[in-house]
Amino acid sequence: MGFFTGLILGIAVGLALIVGFVRCENVRSKRRSALATTIAAFARMTVEDSRKILAPEYYPSWVVFSQRQKLTWLNLHLTKIWPYVNEAASELIKASVEPVLEQYRPFILSSLKFSKFTLGTVAPQFTGVSIIENGEDGVTMELEMNWDGNPSMVLDIKTRLGVGLPVQVKNIGFTGVFRLMFKPLVEELPCFGAVCCSLREKKNLDFTLKVVGGDISTIPGLYDAIEGTIRDAIEDTLMWPARKVIPILPGDYSDLELRPVGILEVKLVQAKELTNKDIIGKSDPYAELYVRPLRDRIKTSKIINNDLNPIWNEHYEFIVEDASTQHLVVKVYDDEGVQTSELIGCAHIRLSELQPGKVKDVWLKLVKDLEVHRDNKNRGQVHLELLYCPIGMGNGYSNPFAPDLSMTSLERFLKSGVNGTEAIENERGVIQKKKEVIVRGVLSVTVISAEELPAVDLLGKADPYVVITLKKSEMRNKTRVVNESLNPVWNQTFDFVVEDGLHDMLILEVWDHDTFGKDYMGRCILTLTRAILEGEFKECFQLDEAKSGKLNLHLKWMPQPVYRDS
Repeated sequence: MGFFTGLILGIAVGLALIVGFVRCENVRSKRRSALATTIAAFARMTVEDSRKILAPEYYPSWVVFSQRQKLTWLNLHLTKIWPYVNEAASELIKASVEPVLEQYRPFILSSLKFSKFTLGTVAPQFTGVSIIENGEDGVTMELEMNWDGNPSMVLDIKTRLGVGLPVQVKNIGFTGVFRLMFKPLVEELPCFGAVCCSLREKKNLDFTLKVVGGDISTIPGLYDAIEGTIRDAIEDTLMWPARKVIPILPGDYSDLELRPVGILEVKLVQAKELTNKDIIGKSDPYAELYVRPLRDRIKTSKIINNDLNPIWNEHYEFIVEDASTQHLVVKVYDDEGVQTSELIGCAHIRLSELQPGKVKDVWLKLVKDLEVHRDNKNRGQVHLELLYCPIGMGNGYSNPFAPDLSMTSLERFLKSGVNGTEAIENERGVIQKKKEVIVRGVLSVTVISAEELPAVDLLGKADPYVVITLKKSEMRNKTRVVNESLNPVWNQTFDFVVEDGLHDMLILEVWDHDTFGKDYMGRCILTLTRAILEGEFKECFQLDEAKSGKLNLHLKWMPQPVYRDS
């Protein structure tokens, strides 16, 4: 009896194990099928699908979505024809770069020329291509390029001491974007008149210098001087918007050459909350601004000693060659005296974001590197006023490049805003008399009230008042004291005679009145540009250098333009 019972139980358990195993395999099979379906769906996903599923802020910084197509076929053919490309391109590049090397030649050198120039046997590799559609009469192609070449480049240099040295340029590594423009389009094969070549973007450029049969370090400063000259020459001749125009069909292609298209007026107002780079004391900040990083086009501000909230109020002009692709770069440094200055932070703004003829007031956040898009560290902000004036703009602007023009574009803009049509019509007479405009007038400042001021007294209150100062003329006024209030109301109006509205600025400081002193609560810094352009406005301004607080102001401008001999 026990035998039969054990047999039945064994068969039942065996059948249960078999059924369980089969069901488990069926479940695993369904899971594998579902996983395979999901993987297949991911394989069919596009970039837009990925962006819909996951927001951009959740991607790591090294993830980049590219619309560029792969170019394996082009790399194979380029490798075959590279010996012929090398011969033709070497002569073209040498002829273009040598005059610029002479232009940027350091003072310690009396001669700087190539004695040998070939691109080597290694062809560059194109990793992607895209077509730019900008509505122009032509086709623009951009190719991502990577080149770790073995070129043979020898510079024949001579110092002013009469020493001649052959310097070899070797170990060149380059990563960037190469731009080709086929224009204008014509009805004759090959269907375009000329090709424009340029480096649209330079992501990385490394090279080393070595004296043939010697050591370049024997002459102090020579390595840095030659390296800087080479980089300046590349920037001036090959980097966009510089371009090389190669005619394909007979014709006049002068309109394709590099030429100015406008003027960018920049007012560097101030910076705030800069990172302190000094162990003892505070940083000594100054700023560098440029549209193209060429030596003669980089503007440098004055140094503000021991201040993390510097006020510069300086005005610069920049030549613009391509407003659609160029941008203004601002770099803020800490001056270290005889040592190399330390970068505090940098920022940039695209010129395409500016509306021609309209002043734009911007605060730009400083970052460590313009190529790194995610920088959460607070390095400070820089305040700019920008005005882009295209050449030939049909609103009363004259050509900013006229040799006898004595007014900046911003001065002419403000002048036309003050004097209207008469100022535009009489501008030629102003130029002939060699006079320039001063934006003079009366500024009426009404301090209405403040909100949410920080408590500085022991009882959680404050006795605030406002000091109003014109920076350039140093004229000063102050409101009455409102006792025990964090939301004071003043409604007091002060009039200032402004002698030069373009270059002056208004500083409003909020103080807490105490019997035996005063406590600083915050400030607002305003240029007069908006008041001059709009005539009158009312707005609430956030206090700087304060945990909280706002200031309600009403500004009114009454112009009294005058002229002075330039």
